[in-house]
Amino acid sequence: MWIDGVFSGGGLKGFALVGAYQVLEEKGYQFKRVAGTSAGSILASFIAAGYTAKEIEVLLDDLDVSSLLDPRRTLFPMPFMKWLNLYWRLGLYQGIALESWFMEKLAAKGIYTFSDLPSGSLKLIASDLTNGRMLVLPDDLEQYGISAQAFPIARAIRMSCGIPFFFEPVKLKDGSGETIIVDGGVLSNFPLWIFDDESGKKQRPVLGLKLSHSQDEMPAHKIDNALELFEALFSTMKNAHDEKYISRKHEKDIIFIPVDGYSATQFDLDEETKMALMEKGRNSTKQFLKMW
Repeated sequence: MWIDGVFSGGGLKGFALVGAYQVLEEKGYQFKRVAGTSAGSILASFIAAGYTAKEIEVLLDDLDVSSLLDPRRTLFPMPFMKWLNLYWRLGLYQGIALESWFMEKLAAKGIYTFSDLPSGSLKLIASDLTNGRMLVLPDDLEQYGISAQAFPIARAIRMSCGIPFFFEPVKLKDGSGETIIVDGGVLSNFPLWIFDDESGKKQRPVLGLKLSHSQDEMPAHKIDNALELFEALFSTMKNAHDEKYISRKHEKDIIFIPVDGYSATQFDLDEETKMALMEKGRNSTKQFLKMW
């Protein structure tokens, strides 16, 4: 059965999405179009490039996640430069290793730019902080004088995965100067609306995979100090746009994968944790498909 898929962000918790994809593939579901934010943009891009669920699992098994962290080299003591880089470069890590890994894996399938894919088959979300707006890639690149079809997919994923303060933001340059681009999850962590046409109708069933509880089961924010206040504030900001769209009407088409207790930036994941996350994705999907 042909469907469209939308994958939420969630950083390293995105391993759970791979487990969900495995079950969907086993049950005969195939994706015609895919979209994603942050971690979801990685899976969406690999699916669009033609990777099977098993192939993606092998890629992740072979990956040392910590190797994707690339602080700038310096002669000064590391702790000092770490915070200096954050101040001046706007991120602790360059993100070059991350983008290079995406490029290498997509190239293995003969995929480099959006022109190598069927038109409209892949859409990724990023956030333009300079102009305060959400970007749908590659569609919105024309606004910056950039050819959408010639744009590297690896760079688009890097933009969508640019966790603020963690990775240095991508800077798009046009005639008016530089534009700061960061993680799409800042403005839309779960773009379930993305395949609606102007009338709000869908060409085919759209299945969403979301790394969280359903709205009814979502735990309330515990706010006892300034850090918890910031976390609650950021969570509310990044989810408000999408939660307004999700309703009883759309919840029936969403696989909710609870991933409490895992960090989005836990780059020292061991194999046991990877497998546990994937198993959560598999179990949630099996339960969902009994009723879908």
